Amino acid sequence: MQKEAVQIKKYAKGLIIPMCIEGKQLTSPELSEKISSAGINGFSTVTFIIGSSYGLAPEIKKTGQIKLSMSKMTFPHQLARVMLLEQIYRSFQIAEGGKYHK
Repeated sequence: MQKEAVQIKKYAKGLIIPMCIEGKQLTSPELSEKISSAGINGFSTVTFIIGSSYGLAPEIKKTGQIKLSMSKMTFPHQLARVMLLEQIYRSFQIAEGGKYHK
């Protein structure tokens, strides 16, 4: 996890959101609000971090402004990426007043 943390630190910028089991679970509208308000709060980018199957190093979790959990259930990392991407897309649709999220 330490080697992974070194690499993650090189790329993590802006609003950093580590995905971890102890993170907060948000509804789709709540996630949309967090992403939408990032610019207002001075962030030009949003970085979601999904760790390895061993999780994330504590130092990476501490760098996050928001810790986020998708569920109390466990998902394969490949599926977690797709689920997160879909939620990000849904967040933009919600922010734009689209109907996709219904």
